[in-house]
Formats: sequence, structure tokens, C-alpha cells
Amino acid sequence: MISNMQQGLSLPNFSDIDVTTIAAEIDEAIAHCQQTINKTLECNDFSWDGLIRPIEKADNALTNLWSPVSHMNSVVSTDALREAHDSCLPKLSAHHTWVGQHEDLFLAYKALRNSEEFVQLSEAQQKTIKDTLRDFRLSGIDLSSEDKVRYAGIKSRLSDLSSQFANNLLDATNNWFKHIEDDSELSGLPESAIAAAAQTARQRGLQGWVFTLDFPSYLPVMMYADNRDLREQMYTAYVTRASDKGPDAGKWNNSAIIDETLKLRLQLARLLGFENYADLSLETKMAKSADQVFGFLHDLAKRSKAQAEEDLLRVQTFAAGIDDTIELQAWDLSYFSEKLKQSTYSISDEALRPYFPQQRVVDGLFEVITRLYGTRIEQVENIDTWHDDVRFYVVYDAENKLRGGFYLDLYARPKKRGGAWMDVCRDKLSLTPNPQFPVAYLTCNFNGPVDGKPALFTHDEVITLFHEFGHGLHHILTQIDVGGVNGTNGVPWDAVELPSQFLENWCWQPEALNFISGHFETGEPLPSEMLDKLLAAKNFQSAMQMLRQLEFALFDFTLHQTFDPAQTGQVQHILDEVRKLVAVVIPPDFNRFQHSFGHIFAGSYAAGYYSYKWAEVLSADAFSRFEEEGIFNRQTGLAFLHHILEAGGSREPMELFTAFRGRVPEVDALLRHTGITG
Repeated sequence: MISNMQQGLSLPNFSDIDVTTIAAEIDEAIAHCQQTINKTLECNDFSWDGLIRPIEKADNALTNLWSPVSHMNSVVSTDALREAHDSCLPKLSAHHTWVGQHEDLFLAYKALRNSEEFVQLSEAQQKTIKDTLRDFRLSGIDLSSEDKVRYAGIKSRLSDLSSQFANNLLDATNNWFKHIEDDSELSGLPESAIAAAAQTARQRGLQGWVFTLDFPSYLPVMMYADNRDLREQMYTAYVTRASDKGPDAGKWNNSAIIDETLKLRLQLARLLGFENYADLSLETKMAKSADQVFGFLHDLAKRSKAQAEEDLLRVQTFAAGIDDTIELQAWDLSYFSEKLKQSTYSISDEALRPYFPQQRVVDGLFEVITRLYGTRIEQVENIDTWHDDVRFYVVYDAENKLRGGFYLDLYARPKKRGGAWMDVCRDKLSLTPNPQFPVAYLTCNFNGPVDGKPALFTHDEVITLFHEFGHGLHHILTQIDVGGVNGTNGVPWDAVELPSQFLENWCWQPEALNFISGHFETGEPLPSEMLDKLLAAKNFQSAMQMLRQLEFALFDFTLHQTFDPAQTGQVQHILDEVRKLVAVVIPPDFNRFQHSFGHIFAGSYAAGYYSYKWAEVLSADAFSRFEEEGIFNRQTGLAFLHHILEAGGSREPMELFTAFRGRVPEVDALLRHTGITG
């Protein structure tokens, strides 16, 4: 293993994590944090160096201890690790509540805010203090002693419920699989999907083929399988995971967790003086009111709906032309949509897959970043990781200075949470004597190498990788040393998706695709005729996709604004009403999408899922400057680096965006990029 000091990095030793000692180590780190706070307050030095630096250092030690445990629970979960992880959640919740309700600490921050030193501090330091004072209020600092106890109990229980929701979803996803031994049932499936299913079967000691509810296994069945019964079985199992319906009805059921979560969130909001949880959520967002959020979402829905209805009619007509006896069902839509796409554009994800081998895509991604920002990314061998598939890289800037590093974990596997995400391993901090450089976890769930072939990605998976890498750059390239506002810290949730969605744009640029793609056998770049077809099909059913995301966002925000614990069946009712309003495709009654909506019930997007569309306006408009000045214009890239990526949460996002774009954001670029003309 290389020396951490050699690289200037502080990295976890994953192989040294002992599940039997995790709880005790967390107890010790929490105790150290609380002792540090009390000792700091006793010194009565309410300056930046006297108050904030020692607390920041102690908090960082706790974060660095917890980070690998939390991450490994998501990517290589075991029963013992899950038990150890979950046993720590109440401790951490209680600690954060203790800090947030520490009146003497609050008064110390107020004293620093009102001191002569405050005006001499950097913009980032000032914003950290202001944000912390806001967070004290949102942690119940003004509550009575009795209500503070209630607040602590609610926060602890919500932490438990979030983990239970995620555990149920993971278990439900892992439990169900479809075992096939008759190859006639595989008609229509691409070779890559069949080979992956055969490999999964072998890994389980079975003959034939096994399909699971992991997305890389599930999606090809829905898009390509001629066997309609197979599509229906897979769809039913997927949309009823962790619910009261479907093949595992009642097992790992998230229904009670959802209801209790919503009740507690409402109690928490009202305890803090808000009418509902949506209003509480907006206290830390760019959007200033619920009306502004609803107006934004409904405006996009209004602009998109007519075109989405045309998209749906087109696929219905196409399906009827193939078999006029079929009444199109939810498990038919992806299948006939893909056939329509192939018929219209003579292109498919599977035809493109050989041109996006893993190494070519990753190297191409790094080349995009180098051209934009002058960075250099190098793999480092012999780094301790949690799985053999994981790779570690370091990032240097144009002046050959180390900026940070990241772990890249690309492939799906059992006991790994589905989806794709970036998470923080280490924050950037100016610790003495050695600074701490930022390190990120970048996690995806793609199919790995099969039958001696390298991992081959769909173009959608390439986009996903670019998206998560955009988040990673936001974390790694920060130039802010203040822990509360560097990287993604302190960035309002409805702005945090800007760097990720922004980077997706290069997946559609011919100049970039020239080196992102290359046939896995010949190295031949994507042929011009295939590139033309890919670009022509870019906005296929884009209005339908827009409405689907708006459906999720409106459901989330409406739910958290109007939830009434006295009413039964309200969650499903709200979802049904939102669908009537904006959806053009109404799923079957047994669909339980909400039971797997981890973003809002096991993540950080509660009353904030609209952030994806909000930030997409910012990202599309930001990219439009590159369209005007050149997609690899270094000066434009450096401007984005300086104003957005390096600045983190040190300033309000509207200020940063305006500094980069020269004006406030406009929605026109998003509609143009998605081909929506409404």
C-alpha cells in the first residue's frame, strides 16, 4: 500500500474495520466531540480560531470514522455490518441534536457573529457562521426543555425509519429473481443481457438464466423481451417491492414506515413553527416559497403535456400496427417504445453498447475534464478498498497541485444498494500540520465484464457516470477550506444537481463522443451514421420523460405540504391525484412506486425532489454559454471551475450562477435541449 503521506491523502483502511468495535469507537468519537465543545466554551475565546477550528477538527475525526462504515453498509452489506451500522444511528442522531440545542454553543456563535472579528473573516467563514445560526434554529434551540426532548426523540426515530426503509428495499430487491431454463423464453433479448443472466445463474449454482430486480438485469427484459408474460412478471415484482402487493406482498413492507415518517416530519415541522414539512424544507433551499415550487413544476408540466400525449399516441399507434389485439399495458410501454425508436431512428442502446467499453468511457470522461479544467487524473494501485472491482484515482490541477481523490465502484452485485450516487469520504480541511484533501465515493450499478468481454455500457449508463462524476468534481475541486461550505456542503439542495447535470451535456457532443466511444474489439470510434442516429433520437419521448419526473416531484412536494395524519390511504390518494393532473401514462392499481422511493424516504430529497428539475434549468443555461463560446473553450471552463465548482457553498448559488452566466437563469435552454416546444 502506498503511503498516505506520500499522496497527501488520508484514506480509510476498509479491511481494518471490525464490526464488533464500531459502536464503541463511535461512542468514543462522540464523547471526544462533546468534550471538545465544552472545553472550548470554558476558554471563553469566541473567535474563529478559538471556537470553530477545534470543534471542526473533532467533528472531522467523527466523520472520518463513520464515513467508511456508512458507505460499506451501502455497497457490501452484511447482517453483522448492518446491525453495527444501525446500532450507531440513534447515538449519532442524539449527538447532532445535543450540538444543535447546546445553548452556550449557540450564544458563542452569536457572539462571534456580532464581534468586530466577523467583518474581517472571509466570505466563506461568514456564511458558515450564518448557516450554523440558522441550523441552530432548525434544530430547536428556541424550544422549551420539554419540546427539545420531543425534538430529539423525533429525529432519532426518523433516522431509524430511514434506515429501515432502505434495508427493506434492498432485501426485497435481492430476494426476488426469475429463473429460466427454456431458451425460448429469451426471445428478443440482446446477447449481453442473456450472457449476464447466464453468469448470474452460474453464480447461484443454477442452470440456465437468472434475471433479478437489479436495474441492469431488469431493464433489458422490459425493453427487449418478446415474452409478454415475462415482462409482466418482472414489472409486477419491480413496482411492488417492499409493499403490500406483488409476489412478496407484506414482506419487507414499507407502508407503516412511510406513514410514520410523514407523521413525524409533520410533528417536527410544527414543533419548529412551520405549517408543514415542505415549508421547513424550503428554509435551506433556493426556492423561497411553496407557490414558487408549484408554479415552476406546473409551468413545465403545462409546456410538456401536449407533446407527451403525442408521444404516447405515437407508440400506441405503432403497437396497434404490430398487434391490434393488444391493449397496451405498463409492461408493454418500454418494449414497444424501443421498437418504435429502432423503427424511426434505426438505433438502439444495444447496438451502441459495443462502442462504450468501460475503460474507453472512463478515459474519455477524464479527457473531457482535462480539456475543460486542465486537470490530470491518475489511477493509484495498491489502495485498500472494499471490493476487488473498486479503483482509486487522484486529481491534480493545471499547476500539478494535488486536489483530491475518488473511489470508483461501477458494477452491480448482491448486497449493494441500487442506483448511482456520490458520497463524501473526506472533506477538504486546512488541518495542522497536514491539510486534508477531499476524497469522494463514486458508485454506480452497471453490468460488469461477462464471458471475457470488458464491461460494455449503454449510452444512458455513460450519462449516469458523467452525472455522478459531476458531483464528484464539485466535492474534489473545491478551493474552500471551511468545512461547512466547501464542496457540496452548504449548497442548497435545489442547486446541488447543477454540476452533475451540467456534465451530462458532453455525452451528446460529437467532438467528445469521438474519444468517449471506441469499439471494444477494434477501437473504432462511433461511426458517423450511428452518431447521427444517436443525436437524432436524443429527445425521443422527452416530453413523457419530463412529465414522469414532474410527477415524482409534485407527489413529493404535495405529500409533504398537505399530509394529514387523520386521513387513511392519503399517500396513494395524493399520488393518484398528481397522476391525473400531469401524467399521460397511468400505471396499474397494484403499482406501489412510493414504497421504493428511497430519495424521499431513505435519502435527503424529502420535499426537495423538485431540485432535479430546478437545477436542470441552471445546468442547461450554464451549458448554453459553452454552446456559444465552444464546448471545450478553456477560458469558459475555467470560469465554471472558479465560479461554481471551486466555490462550493461559500456564496448563494444565484450569486455564483449570475457571476458565471452574466445574468439570472432562463428556462429556454432546458426546453430547447429537451426538444419540448410547448
